[in-house]
Amino acid sequence: MTEKRSRGGRTAVIASAAAVTAALVGGVGGAALVDWTGQPATGTSPSTTATAQTASLNTGTDVSGVAAKVLPSVVQISVSTGNGQAIGSGVILTPDGKILTNAHVVQGATGPVTVTLADGTRYSADVLGADTAADIAVLKARGATNLQAATLGDSSQVKVGEQVVAIGSPGGLQNTVTSGIVSATGRDLAELNGQRQQSPYDRTGTRSGPSYTAIQTDAAINHGNSGGPLVNAAGQVIGINTSIYSPGDGGSIGIGFAIPINDAKTIAEQLENT
Repeated sequence: MTEKRSRGGRTAVIASAAAVTAALVGGVGGAALVDWTGQPATGTSPSTTATAQTASLNTGTDVSGVAAKVLPSVVQISVSTGNGQAIGSGVILTPDGKILTNAHVVQGATGPVTVTLADGTRYSADVLGADTAADIAVLKARGATNLQAATLGDSSQVKVGEQVVAIGSPGGLQNTVTSGIVSATGRDLAELNGQRQQSPYDRTGTRSGPSYTAIQTDAAINHGNSGGPLVNAAGQVIGINTSIYSPGDGGSIGIGFAIPINDAKTIAEQLENT
Protein backbone atom coordinates (compact mmCIF):
# COMPACT_ATOMS: atom_id res chain seq x y z
CA MET A 1 0.00 0.00 0.00
CA THR A 2 2.50 2.56 -1.21
CA GLU A 3 -0.09 4.88 -2.68
CA LYS A 4 -3.18 6.20 -0.98
CA ARG A 5 -5.94 7.46 -3.20
CA SER A 6 -9.68 7.90 -3.25
CA ARG A 7 -12.49 6.33 -5.06
CA GLY A 8 -13.43 9.96 -4.95
CA GLY A 9 -10.31 11.19 -6.69
CA ARG A 10 -12.43 11.22 -9.84
CA THR A 11 -14.48 14.31 -10.56
CA ALA A 12 -17.27 14.97 -12.98
CA VAL A 13 -20.53 16.75 -13.51
CA ILE A 14 -23.20 14.91 -11.58
CA ALA A 15 -26.35 13.68 -13.30
CA SER A 16 -28.57 12.34 -10.56
CA ALA A 17 -28.44 10.74 -7.16
CA ALA A 18 -29.37 7.46 -8.79
CA ALA A 19 -26.58 7.49 -11.33
CA VAL A 20 -23.84 9.30 -9.49
CA THR A 21 -21.27 6.54 -9.79
CA ALA A 22 -21.62 6.27 -13.55
CA ALA A 23 -21.63 10.03 -13.94
CA LEU A 24 -18.42 10.39 -12.00
CA VAL A 25 -16.35 7.98 -14.06
CA GLY A 26 -13.81 10.11 -15.90
CA GLY A 27 -12.89 13.67 -15.04
CA VAL A 28 -14.87 16.49 -16.58
CA GLY A 29 -13.80 20.11 -16.41
CA GLY A 30 -16.35 22.79 -15.70
CA ALA A 31 -18.10 24.73 -13.02
CA ALA A 32 -20.36 22.03 -11.59
CA LEU A 33 -18.10 19.29 -10.32
CA VAL A 34 -18.86 16.59 -7.81
CA ASP A 35 -16.19 14.65 -5.93
CA TRP A 36 -16.48 11.26 -4.36
CA THR A 37 -14.98 10.96 -0.91
CA GLY A 38 -12.06 8.78 0.13
CA GLN A 39 -8.78 10.64 -0.48
CA PRO A 40 -6.60 10.28 2.62
CA ALA A 41 -3.55 12.49 2.90
CA THR A 42 -0.32 10.58 2.34
CA GLY A 43 1.10 9.30 5.59
CA THR A 44 -2.04 9.75 7.65
CA SER A 45 -3.50 6.98 9.76
CA PRO A 46 -6.92 6.62 11.35
CA SER A 47 -7.42 7.49 14.97
CA THR A 48 -8.10 4.62 17.32
CA THR A 49 -10.05 6.73 19.76
CA ALA A 50 -13.54 8.08 19.30
CA THR A 51 -12.63 11.75 19.72
CA ALA A 52 -15.22 13.96 18.04
CA GLN A 53 -14.00 16.99 16.16
CA THR A 54 -17.01 19.28 16.20
CA ALA A 55 -18.11 22.64 14.96
CA SER A 56 -20.52 24.73 16.98
CA LEU A 57 -24.08 25.25 15.80
CA ASN A 58 -26.07 28.44 15.88
CA THR A 59 -28.63 26.74 18.11
CA GLY A 60 -28.48 24.81 21.35
CA THR A 61 -28.09 21.42 19.66
CA ASP A 62 -25.58 19.34 21.63
CA VAL A 63 -23.26 18.12 18.88
CA SER A 64 -21.04 16.33 21.39
CA GLY A 65 -24.02 14.33 22.63
CA VAL A 66 -24.99 13.37 19.08
CA ALA A 67 -21.40 12.38 18.31
CA ALA A 68 -21.10 10.25 21.45
CA LYS A 69 -24.27 8.38 20.49
CA VAL A 70 -23.43 7.77 16.84
CA LEU A 71 -19.64 7.35 16.69
CA PRO A 72 -19.66 3.71 17.88
CA SER A 73 -21.94 2.88 14.92
CA VAL A 74 -19.64 4.37 12.27
CA VAL A 75 -16.73 2.49 10.70
CA GLN A 76 -13.82 3.32 8.47
CA ILE A 77 -13.60 1.14 5.36
CA SER A 78 -10.24 0.40 3.70
CA VAL A 79 -10.09 -1.23 0.27
CA SER A 80 -7.09 -2.29 -1.79
CA THR A 81 -7.47 -1.41 -5.47
CA GLY A 82 -5.25 -1.55 -8.51
CA ASN A 83 -4.23 2.05 -7.87
CA GLY A 84 -3.59 1.90 -4.14
CA GLN A 85 -5.80 2.08 -1.08
CA ALA A 86 -9.27 3.61 -1.03
CA ILE A 87 -10.73 4.93 2.20
CA GLY A 88 -14.41 5.42 2.97
CA SER A 89 -16.90 5.19 5.79
CA GLY A 90 -19.87 3.02 6.70
CA VAL A 91 -22.82 2.66 9.07
CA ILE A 92 -23.40 -0.44 11.22
CA LEU A 93 -26.86 -1.86 10.57
CA THR A 94 -26.90 -4.94 12.80
CA PRO A 95 -24.98 -6.22 15.87
CA ASP A 96 -23.60 -9.11 13.80
CA GLY A 97 -21.79 -6.77 11.45
CA LYS A 98 -23.93 -5.78 8.47
CA ILE A 99 -22.69 -2.42 7.25
CA LEU A 100 -24.20 0.12 4.85
CA THR A 101 -21.88 2.17 2.63
CA ASN A 102 -21.55 3.58 -0.90
CA ALA A 103 -20.93 1.17 -3.77
CA HIS A 104 -18.10 3.36 -5.06
CA VAL A 105 -16.21 2.86 -1.79
CA VAL A 106 -15.73 -0.86 -2.52
CA GLN A 107 -15.83 -0.74 -6.31
CA GLY A 108 -12.71 -2.17 -7.91
CA ALA A 109 -11.51 -3.96 -4.78
CA THR A 110 -8.65 -6.35 -5.56
CA GLY A 111 -8.10 -7.62 -2.03
CA PRO A 112 -9.77 -7.88 1.35
CA VAL A 113 -12.05 -5.16 2.63
CA THR A 114 -11.19 -4.01 6.16
CA VAL A 115 -13.58 -2.22 8.49
CA THR A 116 -12.31 -0.42 11.58
CA LEU A 117 -14.60 0.42 14.47
CA ALA A 118 -14.42 3.71 16.33
CA ASP A 119 -12.40 2.01 19.11
CA GLY A 120 -9.82 0.67 16.64
CA THR A 121 -11.11 -2.91 16.42
CA ARG A 122 -10.68 -4.28 12.90
CA TYR A 123 -12.58 -6.90 10.91
CA SER A 124 -12.27 -8.34 7.45
CA ALA A 125 -15.51 -7.88 5.55
CA ASP A 126 -17.32 -9.36 2.57
CA VAL A 127 -19.44 -7.43 0.09
CA LEU A 128 -22.93 -8.92 0.27
CA GLY A 129 -24.18 -6.82 -2.61
CA ALA A 130 -23.66 -3.53 -4.41
CA ASP A 131 -25.79 -1.39 -6.72
CA THR A 132 -23.45 0.91 -8.61
CA ALA A 133 -26.28 2.91 -10.16
CA ALA A 134 -27.80 3.63 -6.76
CA ASP A 135 -24.33 3.83 -5.14
CA ILE A 136 -25.32 1.62 -2.22
CA ALA A 137 -23.47 -1.46 -0.93
CA VAL A 138 -23.95 -3.81 2.01
CA LEU A 139 -20.95 -5.41 3.73
CA LYS A 140 -20.68 -8.11 6.39
CA ALA A 141 -17.88 -8.02 8.95
CA ARG A 142 -16.58 -11.55 9.52
CA GLY A 143 -17.03 -12.88 13.04
CA ALA A 144 -18.47 -9.64 14.41
CA THR A 145 -20.78 -9.76 17.43
CA ASN A 146 -22.37 -7.23 19.74
CA LEU A 147 -21.67 -4.24 17.53
CA GLN A 148 -23.64 -1.07 18.18
CA ALA A 149 -26.12 -0.65 15.35
CA ALA A 150 -27.09 2.85 14.28
CA THR A 151 -30.60 4.16 14.81
CA LEU A 152 -32.16 4.90 11.42
CA GLY A 153 -34.53 7.83 11.08
CA ASP A 154 -37.22 8.77 8.56
CA SER A 155 -35.80 10.89 5.74
CA SER A 156 -39.30 11.83 4.58
CA GLN A 157 -39.55 13.99 7.71
CA VAL A 158 -36.33 15.94 7.11
CA LYS A 159 -36.85 19.71 6.96
CA VAL A 160 -34.78 22.49 5.44
CA GLY A 161 -32.86 24.31 8.18
CA GLU A 162 -32.76 21.25 10.44
CA GLN A 163 -29.50 20.78 12.34
CA VAL A 164 -27.42 17.82 11.16
CA VAL A 165 -24.09 16.13 11.90
CA ALA A 166 -21.83 14.26 9.46
CA ILE A 167 -19.42 11.58 10.68
CA GLY A 168 -16.70 9.78 8.75
CA SER A 169 -13.03 9.58 7.82
CA PRO A 170 -12.16 12.59 5.65
CA GLY A 171 -8.51 12.45 4.66
CA GLY A 172 -8.29 9.14 6.50
CA LEU A 173 -8.96 10.91 9.80
CA GLN A 174 -11.34 8.48 11.45
CA ASN A 175 -14.01 9.65 13.90
CA THR A 176 -14.23 13.15 12.43
CA VAL A 177 -17.45 15.01 13.20
CA THR A 178 -18.76 18.11 11.42
CA SER A 179 -22.04 19.93 11.79
CA GLY A 180 -24.38 22.19 9.84
CA ILE A 181 -27.91 22.31 8.54
CA VAL A 182 -30.05 20.75 5.85
CA SER A 183 -29.70 23.21 2.99
CA ALA A 184 -32.28 21.57 0.72
CA THR A 185 -34.31 18.40 0.37
CA GLY A 186 -35.39 16.57 -2.75
CA ARG A 187 -32.39 17.96 -4.62
CA ASP A 188 -32.34 16.59 -8.16
CA LEU A 189 -28.63 16.38 -8.91
CA ALA A 190 -29.40 16.49 -12.63
CA GLU A 191 -29.93 20.22 -12.12
CA LEU A 192 -26.17 20.68 -11.85
CA ASN A 193 -25.49 19.87 -15.47
CA GLY A 194 -28.82 19.44 -17.19
CA GLN A 195 -28.35 15.70 -17.72
CA ARG A 196 -30.62 12.93 -16.54
CA GLN A 197 -29.61 9.30 -16.37
CA GLN A 198 -32.27 6.73 -15.70
CA SER A 199 -31.94 4.37 -12.75
CA PRO A 200 -33.25 0.81 -12.59
CA TYR A 201 -35.53 2.13 -9.84
CA ASP A 202 -36.56 5.35 -11.57
CA ARG A 203 -40.01 6.39 -10.42
CA THR A 204 -41.13 6.88 -14.04
CA GLY A 205 -40.52 3.21 -14.78
CA THR A 206 -42.56 0.14 -14.02
CA ARG A 207 -40.34 -0.92 -11.12
CA SER A 208 -41.13 0.77 -7.84
CA GLY A 209 -38.37 2.21 -5.70
CA PRO A 210 -36.77 5.34 -4.34
CA SER A 211 -36.63 8.59 -6.24
CA TYR A 212 -32.89 9.19 -5.84
CA THR A 213 -33.14 12.83 -5.03
CA ALA A 214 -30.64 13.95 -2.42
CA ILE A 215 -30.47 15.76 0.89
CA GLN A 216 -28.21 18.80 0.55
CA THR A 217 -26.19 19.96 3.55
CA ASP A 218 -23.56 22.53 4.44
CA ALA A 219 -21.98 20.21 7.03
CA ALA A 220 -18.41 19.71 5.82
CA ILE A 221 -18.07 16.52 3.73
CA ASN A 222 -14.71 15.67 2.17
CA HIS A 223 -12.76 12.79 0.66
CA GLY A 224 -13.25 9.84 3.03
CA ASN A 225 -16.77 10.71 4.22
CA SER A 226 -18.39 8.54 1.52
CA GLY A 227 -20.74 5.98 3.03
CA GLY A 228 -20.80 7.66 6.42
CA PRO A 229 -23.96 8.93 8.10
CA LEU A 230 -25.71 12.26 8.06
CA VAL A 231 -27.64 12.33 11.34
CA ASN A 232 -30.24 14.56 12.92
CA ALA A 233 -30.20 16.19 16.36
CA ALA A 234 -31.65 13.00 17.87
CA GLY A 235 -28.73 10.93 16.59
CA GLN A 236 -30.83 9.17 13.93
CA VAL A 237 -29.27 8.46 10.53
CA ILE A 238 -31.22 10.38 7.89
CA GLY A 239 -28.83 10.00 4.98
CA ILE A 240 -25.68 8.36 3.61
CA ASN A 241 -23.07 10.94 2.60
CA THR A 242 -22.10 10.38 -0.99
CA SER A 243 -20.78 13.40 -2.91
CA ILE A 244 -19.96 17.09 -2.89
CA TYR A 245 -20.31 19.98 -5.29
CA SER A 246 -16.85 21.34 -5.91
CA PRO A 247 -15.99 23.79 -8.71
CA GLY A 248 -12.35 24.10 -7.67
CA ASP A 249 -9.74 21.67 -6.40
CA GLY A 250 -12.11 19.02 -5.11
CA GLY A 251 -12.43 20.27 -1.54
CA SER A 252 -15.63 21.04 0.31
CA ILE A 253 -17.24 24.42 -0.29
CA GLY A 254 -20.20 23.67 1.94
CA ILE A 255 -22.41 21.91 -0.61
CA GLY A 256 -22.68 18.21 0.11
CA PHE A 257 -25.21 15.53 -0.76
CA ALA A 258 -26.55 12.47 1.03
CA ILE A 259 -28.73 9.63 -0.20
CA PRO A 260 -31.94 9.72 1.91
CA ILE A 261 -31.91 6.83 4.37
CA ASN A 262 -35.37 5.63 3.32
CA ASP A 263 -34.03 5.11 -0.21
CA ALA A 264 -30.82 3.53 1.06
CA LYS A 265 -32.75 1.07 3.25
CA THR A 266 -34.95 0.01 0.33
CA ILE A 267 -31.93 -0.64 -1.88
CA ALA A 268 -30.05 -2.46 0.88
CA GLU A 269 -32.99 -4.78 1.47
CA GLN A 270 -33.19 -5.54 -2.25
CA LEU A 271 -29.48 -6.30 -2.35
CA GLU A 272 -29.76 -8.72 0.56
CA ASN A 273 -32.69 -10.50 -1.06
CA THR A 274 -31.01 -11.07 -4.43
